[in-house]
Amino acid sequence: MLLAIDCGNTNVVFAVFDGDGSLRGTWRANSKQERTKDEFAVWLRPLMKMNDIRRKDITKAIIASVVPAALFPLTEFCRDYFDVEPMVIDTPAVDLGIEVRVDRPDQVGADRLVNTVAAHAKYGGPSVVIDFGTATTFDVVAADGAYVGGVISPGMNLSLTALHQAAAKLPLIDVARPDKVIGKDTVGAMQSGVFWGYVGLIEGIVARLRVELETSPKVIATGGLASLFVDDCPCIDTVDGDLTLDGLYLIHQRNAS
Repeated sequence: MLLAIDCGNTNVVFAVFDGDGSLRGTWRANSKQERTKDEFAVWLRPLMKMNDIRRKDITKAIIASVVPAALFPLTEFCRDYFDVEPMVIDTPAVDLGIEVRVDRPDQVGADRLVNTVAAHAKYGGPSVVIDFGTATTFDVVAADGAYVGGVISPGMNLSLTALHQAAAKLPLIDVARPDKVIGKDTVGAMQSGVFWGYVGLIEGIVARLRVELETSPKVIATGGLASLFVDDCPCIDTVDGDLTLDGLYLIHQRNAS
């Protein structure tokens, strides 16, 4: 079985794949906490056991991380607790199977490249991947599967935190879809501004991408908040919550053969 680890700025997601590519289980932890390899083991192994996955079942691993400080403990976790040497995205030995046609390929986050691989394999191209994470990113995949650039904007939760921290009377609120645009109190007004503001952001950026690309790419949404927007954003064609994990599986398969 393959242990796939996707470490973002907010969460680290662990997944186990069977040999045929089917998901046996996924688990999510807060990546803000600086965990050691032992803490990862104490947290994850009981969860795996609940899914009837034993330590010796894991025979390979792959990691994509945008948090440099987390890469070492995650790598040591794979080595010490599963006796496997993990494949790490962004190392020269790993062949993604795609071109990265941007001015600074070294600056593109591992998760964005993994999403590109999965999007092209699953949906073809051209496409745009919208990833709702700490940042909301729009990644453009060419017809031949190449990563050709994108857009980065603050994530929804980050925007709510910034409002709370910068304005003394604005509370820290949860993400929610308001029924109406006009808020009748402070919380309602904040929820409306952030939610409907993001709907405008998503629709506006996708519309401009279509003009710039002179085509209508398939739009795939992923990330924790993707399902919140799909009903109000006609530009989104599909929501795929496992896109990054599937990309990790595909990359491992490509490099393990």
